[in-house]
Amino acid sequence: MTTPPQTSSRNPWLWVPSLYLAEGIPYAAVMTVSVIMYKKMGIPNDQIAFYTSWLYLPWVIKPLWSPVVDILRTKRLWIIITQLFIGAGLAGVALTLPLSGFFQWTIVIFWLMAFSSATHDIAADGFYMLGLNEQQQAFFVGIRSTFYRIAMISAQGLLVMLAGFFEATNIFGLSGSIPVAWSITFFILAGLFVAFFAYHKFILPRPATDQPKVTGAESRDFLKEFFLTFVAFSKKENIGITLAFLLLYRFGEAQLVKLASPFMLDTREAGGLGLSTIEVGFVYGTVGIAALTLGGVLGGFAAARKGFKFWLWPMVLAINTPDLIYVYLSYIQPEDYLIINLSVAIEQFGYGFGFTAYMLYMLYVSQGKHSTAHYALCTGFMALGMMIPGMFSGDIQKWLGYQQFFVWVCIATIPGFVVAKLAKVDPEFGKKAA
Repeated sequence: MTTPPQTSSRNPWLWVPSLYLAEGIPYAAVMTVSVIMYKKMGIPNDQIAFYTSWLYLPWVIKPLWSPVVDILRTKRLWIIITQLFIGAGLAGVALTLPLSGFFQWTIVIFWLMAFSSATHDIAADGFYMLGLNEQQQAFFVGIRSTFYRIAMISAQGLLVMLAGFFEATNIFGLSGSIPVAWSITFFILAGLFVAFFAYHKFILPRPATDQPKVTGAESRDFLKEFFLTFVAFSKKENIGITLAFLLLYRFGEAQLVKLASPFMLDTREAGGLGLSTIEVGFVYGTVGIAALTLGGVLGGFAAARKGFKFWLWPMVLAINTPDLIYVYLSYIQPEDYLIINLSVAIEQFGYGFGFTAYMLYMLYVSQGKHSTAHYALCTGFMALGMMIPGMFSGDIQKWLGYQQFFVWVCIATIPGFVVAKLAKVDPEFGKKAA
């Protein structure tokens, strides 16, 4: 196989920010924007929660096909191809939204997009380590995280607000046409990914180390070693508690997140807050994401000072107790938009701060010989922990109504406290070295 030419002079600023914008946008579009879109298109909450929760599956099983990205072709090629597939998927959503069977068509397309996005994640994170030296990796780690957050804000906030603008504007003489408004929005997003594809095809460097890891008979040995990592993970100390923590720490939040946007969009007569699409895009996708990011940053600083074990219980409280805010919102149904924004900001800040404990726990239990593979397995269980509760959350809400559903969500946080009590953590883990 011919080794691609080395272009060591490529400035990381030219590709790291854009690569992580391209990584974050499709995840937000599949997992969050789709929920808002389906709600505006008149799909019932139980169907929205059930079918969009299935979209977590590619991220659940992502560790199972990550070796394929290593074995076959280069990570650079995987990045470019998956970006083109994502763009095609977004265009497919745009084309099928005006059709009578749009729900079935778009769910299938979103599912295929999710597989492309999860594969892109594997390739992009691997390419980051190959395309940068150790000093550059350390320098750009915060930058890549920042641009991933910008992608989330852009998709959950600006993209939703753009769809709301098209809903309310007499554009092309189609005022009030929700399918057309969202179709135009997804066409714009598809165009963005065609631009990502063209840009990265030209601008991504070609590291000499970006080669298929093994070929021929060696691949069998590689796969054998890969499966041994599963065996090693299953033999970890307290593996039952570890799996319980990964699956149950966010048991309440996993149900809340699926119904938060529908609750805001539903009419007051139906128990919701009656917000417009633009208002939801701002409050949940912009204010909420900003508060979530701030909470996560402060959680990291806190853990570095006192260690993970010291902050575990404050973080458990932070991620769970703010769910009470949705009980307040559902019973009071405040009309003051400032109060709604403040409420969501508090809940999302607590989630960001409390989620730090989850991330640190995954790092802690992944320590050892197969740390990278074991961390990937942990992220699979993390996605599963969101997928399963989300699938039945819509049925519970339909049965109980919004008020009692949010009370149930608060009750559902109890398993998170239990697994935190059972978790075994080294008191020194996470502390910044002197």
